[in-house]
Amino acid sequence: MNGSEGEGGEEATGSGHDAFGEEQRETLRRARRLEWITLAWMSATVALVALVAGQSQAMRAAWAEDMLSLLPPIAFLVAARRIRKRPDRLHPYGFHRSIGVAHLVAAIALLTMGGYLAIDSVMTLVTVERPPIGLTVLFGHAIWSGWLMVAVMAVTSIGPVFLGYKKLALSETLHDKVLFADADMSKADWSTAVATIAGVIGVGLGLWWADATAALLVSVSILHDGVKNLRSSIGGLTDAEARTFDDSAPHPLTRRIEERAKEESWVGEASARVRDEGHVFHAEVFVVPAAGTEPTLDRIAALRDRIEELDWKVHDVVIAPVPELPPAQTFRSTLRTGPTAPPSVE
Repeated sequence: MNGSEGEGGEEATGSGHDAFGEEQRETLRRARRLEWITLAWMSATVALVALVAGQSQAMRAAWAEDMLSLLPPIAFLVAARRIRKRPDRLHPYGFHRSIGVAHLVAAIALLTMGGYLAIDSVMTLVTVERPPIGLTVLFGHAIWSGWLMVAVMAVTSIGPVFLGYKKLALSETLHDKVLFADADMSKADWSTAVATIAGVIGVGLGLWWADATAALLVSVSILHDGVKNLRSSIGGLTDAEARTFDDSAPHPLTRRIEERAKEESWVGEASARVRDEGHVFHAEVFVVPAAGTEPTLDRIAALRDRIEELDWKVHDVVIAPVPELPPAQTFRSTLRTGPTAPPSVE
């Protein structure tokens, strides 16, 4: 195992922060700064949108989404702090999974609020509720409140889009799915702003249904984010196959670990079982010794070290010499390499 001596002389896998190289540490510092900026910006946005929302359902939906946008940064900052804790007797694998828990909390909140807003918007359309958007006196002049709503949505959507693209690159470096979910939501914030602006202007043009329709579009966006992140977070917490930071494909490190193991002269067959612990991976590598070779402790330790050198994310490695690969691992290897020719039947 990739271990460092913990307190009391116990072998430990180290904290999540221990796994980081200098590049990852600097990236984490930048990510923290961006998340604090995001919290400040979104807090101001929530206050401004609440101030001008009035009875517009689209504005209320946008306000709810802005409130939910506070959750991923908070979850990221809390998780980033918890992963610094070292393993103990109750948590022998460390606190890496704090990232996965934070991801799950954010996903459930998105799903719940998206569902509520969708139902509320549909009920408004069914009952034909007409949102009153009246006049507001500003600096001694009476203006249509809708223009204030449009201005606030246009201005407040700029920050999240910019911050989202900045955080997107950092999420790949850190292999952080919470940061990626936050970045993905933020960079798509312009769509919420456009839908809300269209709904408000539609009401001004006499289209009473435009406001509730815009709110429904916003709620569908929230639901989409919630479902996508819920699927991803549950997969990670239930030890599904390790995938890339954006969940687009199985992580290539699994294949690289197997290839590295097979490079050893004493290894006949090898298959890896890799799970995503948050920022880092835990890998169990099953190896079948080649005929006539002996898997000595020195050979096993050397293989473990060579696998750990592949990538900083390979943080905890177990080498398991076995007489034959477990059935599930044989099946996975077949899926990756393609089916072999069936045995001949005499």
